[in-house]
Amino acid sequence: MKSSLVILYHREPYDEVVENGKTYYREKKSPNGIVPTLKSFFANADSSTWVAWKQVKPGQEDNFEGRVTMEGWSDNAVIRRIPLNAERVKDFYYITAKESIWPILHSFPSHFTYESSDWENFQHINKLFAEAACEEAADDALIWIHDYNLWLTPYYIRQKMPHVKIAFFHHTPFPAADVFNILHWREAIVDSLLCCDLCGFHIPRYVENFVSAARSLRDVKLVERKPVPAAFTPFGTALAEPDMTTKLEYQGRTVNVDAFPVGTNPGYIYDMVNKPSVKERIAKIRADIGDNKLIVSAGRVDYVKGAKEMLLCYERLLERRPEMRGKVNLIMTAVKAAAGMRVYKTAQSEIEQLVGQINGKYSTLTWNPISLFTEPIPFDDLMALYKAADIAWIPPLRDGLNLVAKEYIAAHNGEDGVLVLSEFTGSAVELPEAILTNPYSDKNMDDCIDQALAMSSEEQRRRMQKLHTTITRYDVQQWANHMFREANAVGIADGTESEKELALA
Repeated sequence: MKSSLVILYHREPYDEVVENGKTYYREKKSPNGIVPTLKSFFANADSSTWVAWKQVKPGQEDNFEGRVTMEGWSDNAVIRRIPLNAERVKDFYYITAKESIWPILHSFPSHFTYESSDWENFQHINKLFAEAACEEAADDALIWIHDYNLWLTPYYIRQKMPHVKIAFFHHTPFPAADVFNILHWREAIVDSLLCCDLCGFHIPRYVENFVSAARSLRDVKLVERKPVPAAFTPFGTALAEPDMTTKLEYQGRTVNVDAFPVGTNPGYIYDMVNKPSVKERIAKIRADIGDNKLIVSAGRVDYVKGAKEMLLCYERLLERRPEMRGKVNLIMTAVKAAAGMRVYKTAQSEIEQLVGQINGKYSTLTWNPISLFTEPIPFDDLMALYKAADIAWIPPLRDGLNLVAKEYIAAHNGEDGVLVLSEFTGSAVELPEAILTNPYSDKNMDDCIDQALAMSSEEQRRRMQKLHTTITRYDVQQWANHMFREANAVGIADGTESEKELALA
């Protein structure tokens, strides 16, 4: 049976478990994040396929099982797996995606490298995804593609299935045109995204950046603009936009563009922090901290995350305010990158050196200024840490959205806590009641952490109640519902498909 819904995403939607020599495909342990929400559409469609890549060892490709189903699921919900050897994965994900494309997406052209990238391999893998999607999709299917790793897939699909509906969601920032156009393959990427019926981004600024890039390269007509929805603050922050393009026309095709910020699952997080075992963990953390102010900062090692800027600000706090020594604790998670992610080695070294420098300078026999964790923390322990923390400090220099901010708000349920959030995260335009900080300004960073440390319980409650209302109203299920609804609503414009070849050179 051909599928009415085909989801293309680099992650597989299950945990692979081997028991007594047999492989089972089971629900992931954590129901938080977008994968479980996408799975709700995947599992409930009349017939559906989820396409993902799977790394295989030499000799495994011949006997590779390309189509599997999960325990307890309908046989009409199939996972289609694309086998890739380690070298292709390295070139595709660790080098081309992370060393060439990632720094441009996050507006760090100084980190961009073209020479080591393998564009031919990137094209090849995108073609494999497109071929798998077309083999599985019904003529009237919705094909829902996720993220920049699959930028070229819409074009390849459109050549084979001109009338299928294609929706694309961009999970990272989309940079300004002058930065995006540094990419040697800019025409190919834009041509492919203009094959979509719907392109979704987190916030209006990324929509406008995409539109600007597309118009700089192709004869794209603006069809419709509207004021940004009430969910976004229209002015006053670094990434705000008052108006947003909603429809484009290119070569006879209507391309709908929209902003769909990913949410979290507040109900699940609330239930999590109220589990007896988690409440015990929270109490233990608070007992260890005592009356000190507890600051938490969670993320992974990445030069875009602003960890160095935050640590330098914390060091300045201890230097300029000696009375805070022994009275404040920073718990920082900076999960190290996977093996092969060479681009992050410098960032990891900087973090570890700064933490050692600060602890070496200010530690006493009874107090360590910073506790650093570089391995992943179990989700329930992380939520306990969020709930126990007086302040969440989220300082990225650039971030597509940042779900940690929303998880911290959910853990506190509108009761207390302070969120210090970089203006350069996508979520900042949804969460103006946070203390919005500019990580490029030492003075602003210093002022914001002082404000957070001094905030009264009344003001904490006032701000957090508004923030909690925001994340509850537009949670991860609403994100998926919104995009799924809009994708199904769009029509295929009349007109002849262009015969022009995609600029893949």
